[in-house]
Amino acid sequence: MKKFLSLIGIAVFLYNCSDGDLQIETIDFDSVTAQNCGTLTTSSRVFFKINDDEALILNLASGLLKNEASTETISSNIGTSTLTYRIFSDAVSSGYFCDEIPPIEPVVTEEIEATGGSVLINTVAIDSVTFEHTIQLQDITLINEQGERITDLTITDFGTVQTSSN
Repeated sequence: MKKFLSLIGIAVFLYNCSDGDLQIETIDFDSVTAQNCGTLTTSSRVFFKINDDEALILNLASGLLKNEASTETISSNIGTSTLTYRIFSDAVSSGYFCDEIPPIEPVVTEEIEATGGSVLINTVAIDSVTFEHTIQLQDITLINEQGERITDLTITDFGTVQTSSN
């Protein structure tokens, strides 16, 4: 009888165990273009990618974009630059980020700040006044409020942006 009760106890325990309430299994912004608000200049710091009801927001540390070709990859650690992943109650538009007074809808239902990783930038000269900056993310760690790491991060290429010295 003891063995039978032990088996029932183990079965109940296993049934009640949860893998957590991890709602996000994949973050995929590969097919989405990086955007910013206003005219893009070397002092632009906030870039975002919108994928329906999700957004990936990158806030670069000051001085990372320069109107000069880089001879080596410029790196900024997460902490100096920030990366935020947001889930909204409905589809979101660039107006949410760019309007002087953001719309009240949709609302943020979940926000996760990256806790580790790096932002890598390579700059090439297109001509004497135009520069192309390729922004990549490396070893990004996103951990939700339950302490769960988001898996299958396919966000290594954040995007390419151009600035001009005019």
